[in-house]
Amino acid sequence: MRIAVIIPAYNEADLIAKTLDSLLAQSYKAESIIVVDDGSTDETPKIIASYAEKHLEIQLVEKNSEAAHLPGSKVVQAFNYGLKHLKSDYDLLCKFDADLIFPADYLKTVNQAFEQNSELGMYGGFCYVERNGSWELENLTNKDHIRGALKCYRKACFEAIGGLKTAMGWDTLDELLAQYHGWEVATNTSLQVKHLKPTGHTYSAKAKYKQGEAFYGMRYGFLLTGIASAKLAMRKRSFKLFKEYLAGYFKAQKKHLPFLVTKEEGAFIRKLRWKKIREKLF
Repeated sequence: MRIAVIIPAYNEADLIAKTLDSLLAQSYKAESIIVVDDGSTDETPKIIASYAEKHLEIQLVEKNSEAAHLPGSKVVQAFNYGLKHLKSDYDLLCKFDADLIFPADYLKTVNQAFEQNSELGMYGGFCYVERNGSWELENLTNKDHIRGALKCYRKACFEAIGGLKTAMGWDTLDELLAQYHGWEVATNTSLQVKHLKPTGHTYSAKAKYKQGEAFYGMRYGFLLTGIASAKLAMRKRSFKLFKEYLAGYFKAQKKHLPFLVTKEEGAFIRKLRWKKIREKLF
């Protein structure tokens, strides 16, 4: 299967080479690797350009945008910008972060999974971060969730969900919509990817209410939002985050912000969420 990779990058001069080296060393090669420099102020574009000169599959795309890192919007806008510059067709589309080191058989394993299961719409491994000299699972989500840092989509699935939403929570919403459209979502615990920077460390102060806005946008309703907020805050060990998530939800509700999904999709999402909660409780 033909694999296309799109990597949004902002001020990743210290790490982007490691990511590209790990992709070039794959036992199953990506046909196209587009790196979108999202207005970097360091040497990131020069480094990417040097790789593009030596490797035909790598393409540098430059995009000018604000430096503020709002979760969801900035990275997805950069991804979508790169997608517009994709010159060749693809069977599998990967959205990767610019601070990852992939094991040599990562793309081979991903390709095999999609070939073996025609119903598989999304697939991915897990991020590991270095702590005290050892690599440990970056345990921010459930094991059935594919982190936004390393998403891979079957083309038909990606088109069915309408691409990626430019909002916080896009990397949860894509999985929910994939299931709404009848696609399977799967993870592989053996695919351990080194994540060189902790998630969210570059987020701006404006981002603190975005998670609650996302819950509102996905039509969770107050009760599911409260449960999801408490769970996420506990994972991050911060009661302050719980209050900010709820505040974001109520702010979105008060402003009547547009929903990210239709009523039918929202009903499916709530039903699916409650089903998983019951399964864990009973």
